[in-house]
Amino acid sequence: MAARYYRDEIPTTDAVLAGARDIVAETISDHADVRRAVREKARKFGALSASRITGSADERGVYQTYYDFTLRVDRLRPHQVLALNRGETQKVLRVSLEVPERDWRSAIAAVFRSDPRSPWAAHLDAAAEDGAKRLLLPAIERDVRSQLTEEAERHAITVFAANLRGLLTQPPVTGHVVLGIDPGFRTGCKVAVVDGSGKLLATATIYPHPPQNQQRAALETLARLTQQYGVTLIAIGNGTASRESEQLAATFIRQVAQVRYVIVNEAGASVYSASPLARAELPELDVSLRGAVSIARRVLDPLAELVKIDPKSIGVGLYQHDVDQKALGAALDGVVESVVNRVGVDVNTASPALLAHVAGIGPKLAEKIVAHRDAQGPFGKRTDLRTVAGLGPKAFEQCAGFLRIRGGAEPLDASAIHPESYATARSLMQRAGFTLAAPQEVRQQRLDALLMQTPLPTLATELGIGAPTLADIYEQLVRPGRDPRHDLPAPILRSDVLSLDDLAPGLRLQGTVRNVVDFGAFVDIGVKQDGLLHRSRFPTGTRLNVGDVIDVEVAEVDRERNRIALAWPGAAADWAIA
Repeated sequence: MAARYYRDEIPTTDAVLAGARDIVAETISDHADVRRAVREKARKFGALSASRITGSADERGVYQTYYDFTLRVDRLRPHQVLALNRGETQKVLRVSLEVPERDWRSAIAAVFRSDPRSPWAAHLDAAAEDGAKRLLLPAIERDVRSQLTEEAERHAITVFAANLRGLLTQPPVTGHVVLGIDPGFRTGCKVAVVDGSGKLLATATIYPHPPQNQQRAALETLARLTQQYGVTLIAIGNGTASRESEQLAATFIRQVAQVRYVIVNEAGASVYSASPLARAELPELDVSLRGAVSIARRVLDPLAELVKIDPKSIGVGLYQHDVDQKALGAALDGVVESVVNRVGVDVNTASPALLAHVAGIGPKLAEKIVAHRDAQGPFGKRTDLRTVAGLGPKAFEQCAGFLRIRGGAEPLDASAIHPESYATARSLMQRAGFTLAAPQEVRQQRLDALLMQTPLPTLATELGIGAPTLADIYEQLVRPGRDPRHDLPAPILRSDVLSLDDLAPGLRLQGTVRNVVDFGAFVDIGVKQDGLLHRSRFPTGTRLNVGDVIDVEVAEVDRERNRIALAWPGAAADWAIA
């Protein structure tokens, strides 16, 4: 039979049979049912293995966990998938998928049955094994790993979005003159003082750390600025030299009792400093000092300052640089717009960057609103926005409910009630017998009394409005213009600094959640390193968000590796994994 197929390039029986086996191997490998069955088996029973590439560079042992690693595919966590991918990309790890032989053989045999009596049986078996090892299994490995990566990336984007939401909704710290410190060693610490509205008052550079070690001069500068401008709070960026700067602040506060300090996430401050927006806001200021201004303003209003930065530059995620950047950007932009709209924006003080995230307003229209405000003065009421060039009826309808005008001619303009619902709000106030000038307790009591007489669904029907909308109006009439961020715990203001030597197992502290990841949460407890509250050390079902202020207990302190393990206060060591 083989002789029929002799050609110049295949002159022998062995060559013909080898070619035939190649064709059969490709046919088996490409068969849809075979691929589907093997892929399903690989997702259930396959194992992903990793080992260190001999001679690879991993000085800090970042991937040490994966030097000798094997885990079933269905048990892999998203952060493990992304870590393995990064280690492979950096040529530190060799990663492979292992599918049990019985699984791929049974999948092939179910479609391509071999008759042991046939003279072709051995050739078919050889073709099947060759097709599996050379074509099928590598393709399945690519498919499975691609699926794992897609799932891990979607999860990472979800984690990043949740953390960003927590960071953006941190409550503002009001009533303070803030001195911001952008820490550094060789180039010194950049200092900026801003008033309660974020207006820049003064800047300076101090050199308290090596190599200059001018701590006395630095303390004198802090004392001068504090006395001259009435500083009550010091905000310290959490980057390089942050803890050394924290120690400086603690030393200073011992001399000036009315001042406190707070550690601020400085991620993205350098990106902002060099941005066109920063140049427009602070044109006379050196780029190195703009970061200190951003750090100080982040305490006063985290949302207003952080919206000026590309969300991807705010480091509160999980392998955010490894995921699909377009999908990440879309998800994060959605979070920013959602938070901005939920909190509301004072149209007479907001920056173009903040206004641009309001529904119905883009970057160009935001600039027109600010230009109109600068030229014509503050807006007296919401309807004045219609005089802004380019802001048509549709845009006004979309954005009006998210914009606030405080102290204007229309008291309802300070609330989240949309202008189209003002008539309903006035009817509700009239039926309840109060005005917005009444104290909150009176408004609450009279609205509650009205709802006792007329249930909300009935009242909504009588007023010709939907029940959910009426419930929102009710809430706004009780607390008009209430910032939802004020319902969250305020940042911890500290007066002294801890070190690792101050920690011991069993010590209870209060800390701020800085980042939430798959395996737990990193908590700032006031020492140089954030402590890890592993997910196995807090109760099942507990949800933590960036910015949460929580009580924790020190579980372990590894001084050699500068690591702190935290636990839920009073929790048993064997808490079930959440």
